[in-house]
Amino acid sequence: MLNRLPIKDSHQSTPSFARGIGMIEILVTLFILAIGLLGVVYLQFVGSFTNSESLNRSQSVLVAQQMSERLRASAAFSVTGDGLVVDNEYFDTGIYNFQNLSCTTGAQPYVCFCQTRPATIPNCNDNICSTSELAQFDAYELSCSAVITNPDVIISLTCEDNDTTDTQSCSVGSKHIVTLSWPVENWQNINRTLNAKCNVNQTNPHDCVSVDITL
Repeated sequence: MLNRLPIKDSHQSTPSFARGIGMIEILVTLFILAIGLLGVVYLQFVGSFTNSESLNRSQSVLVAQQMSERLRASAAFSVTGDGLVVDNEYFDTGIYNFQNLSCTTGAQPYVCFCQTRPATIPNCNDNICSTSELAQFDAYELSCSAVITNPDVIISLTCEDNDTTDTQSCSVGSKHIVTLSWPVENWQNINRTLNAKCNVNQTNPHDCVSVDITL
């Protein structure tokens, strides 16, 4: 007689413990992958935050250097002292940061003021300008350069005048101070170490670039 082998049931199910082990492995893998992706996202966020800060500082340094060069280029011999001075108009705060201009569209400063030169700003590239007009032109162009990467950057020019008895806003041998400042935020509840020079008369934390010039 022939011995018949038992027929294996093709519908016999896989033991339940095998299915359980496979699912646990998948869940563990997904968990590890999720943790890794969160780490990548965190690094990207930190990188973009750091890059933004670096960009603000680099651009502000370039603008401060431009300001220094323009002041030296426009300086003339003083009639009251032995040395060079710039026109008093350079120290009018109203000519910086578009304070003497208005925008009806509500767009960002660069889009609103800088893509097309306003009619009230002298065109000293194509025309001969007086020293006062040149100061207005320089202040406008430097303000545009300041906000091209960050609309919140503020540029200012001040002077530590060593002779307040003459008619010059910044007398011969005085120190000109170019400052570009912008607001900053504390990150992850870590308070920044703020530069006191950047936060004079400021209610919110600011960072800045400051350059001293003596003509």
